[in-house]
Amino acid sequence: MKIVTKSGPSVVCIGGGTGLSSLLRGLKGVTRNITAIVTVSDDGGGSGILRDELGMPPPGDIRSCMQALSNAEPTIRQLMDYRFDCECGSLSGQSFGNLFLAAINGISESFDKAVMKMGEVLSITGRVLPVTIEDVHLWAHFEDGSMVVGESKIAAAKNERHSRIKRVELAPADAKVLPECLSAIDDADIIVFGPGSLYTSIIPNLLIGGIAEAVINSDAVRLYVSNIMTQPGETDGYSVSDHIRELFDHGDGKLFDYCLSSADTVPPGVLKRYVDDGAEPVLYDVRHVAELGVEMLRAPVTAFDDDFVRHDPNKLAREIMRVFHEKAPTRMYGE
Repeated sequence: MKIVTKSGPSVVCIGGGTGLSSLLRGLKGVTRNITAIVTVSDDGGGSGILRDELGMPPPGDIRSCMQALSNAEPTIRQLMDYRFDCECGSLSGQSFGNLFLAAINGISESFDKAVMKMGEVLSITGRVLPVTIEDVHLWAHFEDGSMVVGESKIAAAKNERHSRIKRVELAPADAKVLPECLSAIDDADIIVFGPGSLYTSIIPNLLIGGIAEAVINSDAVRLYVSNIMTQPGETDGYSVSDHIRELFDHGDGKLFDYCLSSADTVPPGVLKRYVDDGAEPVLYDVRHVAELGVEMLRAPVTAFDDDFVRHDPNKLAREIMRVFHEKAPTRMYGE
């Protein structure tokens, strides 16, 4: 029997991008025992530039997650958010937070140690772990037999080919997992996948040796937070079961038992904006999800801000805790 401390259950979140950082922002209000396992396959934007020029893992998703968990003074948080404007030459569009992490990486013995030091500076709740510190690149194979290399190129390549993504893989295929990630999964009370981009934020973590196996063998409550809308260039026309099937296929097994989906209806005006951009609500096909051995849970966890559809961080965190307390076996609480 695991001991859950009074500071809250041990939550491991696996993913990347804005979806993961939003989830973390809510979770830090309900537990202090948070570990974010974050993908490092990004090769676009400011992160891609720093990756190419400094030979470091892309800092963007890591930095966003640490900002979400930060308890630093407001001025520090503003600095991390600051982006240089279009008149700054080679710094145009670059995030100060990315540059700050790059600088710490320059004085650290390894990228994971740099991330730990930045976490101390930002006084974060919990910890953020890169899934690997090796130089990895994402490949996408399409159903028409073609392929493309580079996370930032996948969406455009899919749209150009009008072909569904068949599978993604990492190169090198034998990239080593950061050992702390496996320890965190082993100690977890609840493991949460998503929300976020299916092929470029969540699945790349499963392609690092040991991650999927550790999750499959875990006795934690295992939960997937479904996306609310499809993502053009990745999941056009996908249902919830399509997302789950791809996760299970890439993870070579059943990774979770529960799927949390939004019960909110997207307002017509907001929906039109998304449809015009090629997106639509993800179909909640409960029967097909059940056939995969997953229980579908629905809850009002959506926020509609400035005509954007997003998971509400606080509502989502509270719902995840509710699922944990309802589905977890009896556990002891320690100090």
